[in-house]
Amino acid sequence: MPARRAFINITTEVEKCLRESGIKEGLVLVNAMHITASVFINDDESGLHHDFDVWLEKLAPHEPVSQYRHNVGEDNADAHMKQQIMGREVVVAVTDGKLDFGPWEQIFYGEFDGRRRKRVLVKIIGE
Repeated sequence: MPARRAFINITTEVEKCLRESGIKEGLVLVNAMHITASVFINDDESGLHHDFDVWLEKLAPHEPVSQYRHNVGEDNADAHMKQQIMGREVVVAVTDGKLDFGPWEQIFYGEFDGRRRKRVLVKIIGE
């Protein structure tokens, strides 16, 4: 990913995995599989995503990198903190073969230290 920070809607990809599994009732776990990235559920609204970005930058600003002890040879301590706030994974119920969301809910991958190869784990259990 070329950007340092981004929020990417991955709901469609998770739904595809669910369809391929054939599961009708169960649970889906979606995990960021990286310590500087997040998976979370929220509204797919650009203003909200902008607000998340601004809020996270206030809580754990990237610069100056010298403010962090972790940054001896690194520049991503803020990304670790942002991941801790936004969460590592989500679990979604599956009902009648579909993700059982509340109104407006979508699954997002939050990237806080881009420019590195990342992956998302999707585990589906049920019958």
